[in-house]
Amino acid sequence: MAQRQFLFTQAGLSKVEAELESLRSTRRQEIASRIYRAKEVGGTENNAEYDDAKDAQAFIEGRVLTLETQLKNAVIIEEETARPDRVKLGSRVTLYNQDRKLEFFTIVGSAEASPNDGKISNESPVGKALLGRKKGNVVEVHVPAGKLKLVITDIS
Repeated sequence: MAQRQFLFTQAGLSKVEAELESLRSTRRQEIASRIYRAKEVGGTENNAEYDDAKDAQAFIEGRVLTLETQLKNAVIIEEETARPDRVKLGSRVTLYNQDRKLEFFTIVGSAEASPNDGKISNESPVGKALLGRKKGNVVEVHVPAGKLKLVITDIS
């Protein structure tokens, strides 16, 4: 079975690489020290500090595996030098929502998505609906909260 590809902008890929390096070089050692100290103080039986440190270690190791898989299967979203005429991966889209408020989104792969930072996944309902559209298009999107009406005002 083929591995899933993870789409990244160059900046997003660099961020994942930096997080992985931090986990490997710093966080693993911090957790190992916490485990050692907890064992020295109270052994491993009925020791909440030890259990907490082991849980943190499991979380970090899981995150390392996730990031390694993403990097192994990473595909860089190529940036266009000319102004794009259609929304695609990596596009920054300016639009008006149904409340006539201006919004800005960058279409990224799901691994890089961060809606609070204006980065939406190409797999999200809004991301899917915007892909392939042109400036001036009115896009209707069905989301869990209902139907959104968006007007694309710029693509960069």
